[in-house]
Amino acid sequence: MIKLKIKSGDTVKVLAGDEKNSEGKVLSVLREKNKAIVEGVNMVSKHTKPSAKNPQGGIVKKEAPIHISNLAVVDPSTKEATRVGVRKEGDKNVRFSKKSNQVL
Repeated sequence: MIKLKIKSGDTVKVLAGDEKNSEGKVLSVLREKNKAIVEGVNMVSKHTKPSAKNPQGGIVKKEAPIHISNLAVVDPSTKEATRVGVRKEGDKNVRFSKKSNQVL
């Protein structure tokens, strides 16, 4: 399994696909599938049967996973999409923006 440079809580920009140029916060990362679920992006309609939790049933809108290769982390200082690097600062590894060279 490869090391992913996107974490939950990051703000990301979609680089490709139907949702191109939209931004959102990463809700969760599915490491085994190399995908992430981004808030408000790649919404799909899911048909649900009536249950105890949802007695009405019907159609529910929810986020579907997007492949990591189609996402780029947004640099908080410049508000632009950037690549992410990892470097050692003291005894800790930190992620930094390749555009502004600032720690994320």
